Amino acid sequence: MLRGMVIDADTKQGIPLAYVVSGDLTVRTDHDGRFTLPASMAGQAVGARMPGYRQQQGKLQAATSGPTVLPLRKFDARGLYLSAWGIGSSKLRGDALELMAQTKLNTLVIDIKGDAGIVPYRSEVWEKLGYPKQTVVTVRDMPALIKDLHDRGIYLIARVVTFKDDKMVQVKPQWAVRTSTGAIFKDREGLSWLDASIPDTWEPAVAMGEEAAKLGFDEVQFDYVRFPDTPGLQFSKPNTWEMRPFMISAFLDKARNRLARYNVYVSADIFGYVCWNTNDTLIGQQLEMLADRLDYLSPMLYPSGFTWGIPGHTMAVGSSYEIVHHSLQAAIDRSGLGGVRFRPWLQAFKDYAFDRRVFGDKEIRAQIQASEDVHTHGWLLWNAGNHYSTAGLDLKKQPAAPTGRPLSTVASAP
Repeated sequence: MLRGMVIDADTKQGIPLAYVVSGDLTVRTDHDGRFTLPASMAGQAVGARMPGYRQQQGKLQAATSGPTVLPLRKFDARGLYLSAWGIGSSKLRGDALELMAQTKLNTLVIDIKGDAGIVPYRSEVWEKLGYPKQTVVTVRDMPALIKDLHDRGIYLIARVVTFKDDKMVQVKPQWAVRTSTGAIFKDREGLSWLDASIPDTWEPAVAMGEEAAKLGFDEVQFDYVRFPDTPGLQFSKPNTWEMRPFMISAFLDKARNRLARYNVYVSADIFGYVCWNTNDTLIGQQLEMLADRLDYLSPMLYPSGFTWGIPGHTMAVGSSYEIVHHSLQAAIDRSGLGGVRFRPWLQAFKDYAFDRRVFGDKEIRAQIQASEDVHTHGWLLWNAGNHYSTAGLDLKKQPAAPTGRPLSTVASAP
């Protein structure tokens, strides 16, 4: 048998229950951080990951060379979202990178399959899945861009919009969510959705997530991994509590199993009220069932989205700290998970639901502080237009400017 150990890079202590991946085999470490693999796997690539750490890659040593040690470094993601247009725009991408250089931001969430079905790069699987031919490509060389971003030390999350999929409905109308009259359902943006109760509809998002993992993304994040929040819709199965979360969970099981061999983290975006509701919020997102299948949960804790507020705070946009803090604490208490398993989306855009206030330094800082106070795995800022500023962010310390006469290697005259 090959023996190995996953350790904390700083403390040198073993990490219990870390995932160790080599090929199609995944094992977990024991309470001391140790693992074993078949001797025949010597020389093969091996990876390790554990929520709260950056994943690590290595090579399995032969038994005669001693144990394989995989050190993981603790990591809190502090990130921005870039759409397919944003990542392809030299201006928007450049602005984001400049902001990251000035602040402690270290993460980019990049659309790999956006709300309107735009994929930024020339995909190898898109048309094989049955989608119409790509007419828009915003990034000519995605592998080169990923390498450049990784060379800058940036953690990369691939956002995959899942069941909101107008382009697939165009070619597979039999997979569509329908209204009570049998017509294809269109949401407020005029986009159709796939019926998550049909297992065949799961493959497009899983395949795009797998392509992102192959490209080198560190994490795959599924968004719109739910049923529409419009009442009275028809699905292929009865619209019940038993059906909805079961089908969403089954989709996540498929995705997690498919992505395991790439040693990427798997996450999903969830409604903010899912932190509070003990049911599935009528969309298939039930907190405890999701937690069993994801490395990270990203509740969308935008105060503007809390139409009814939370207990004691009905004016949500006036209680940015409380909305984020209390929602996260409720989810942590209910699920029994540590804060490290949560990484919330925070609001970096103008309010649309209450008083139209601009979310500036005060509001963004309050949300960040709330997230940090419950020890989450960082946080992510959302602005659909990809316009960000230093508002609310910690700036990196700059070297002190010299004072007095400049130093010189030439001796001065007395």
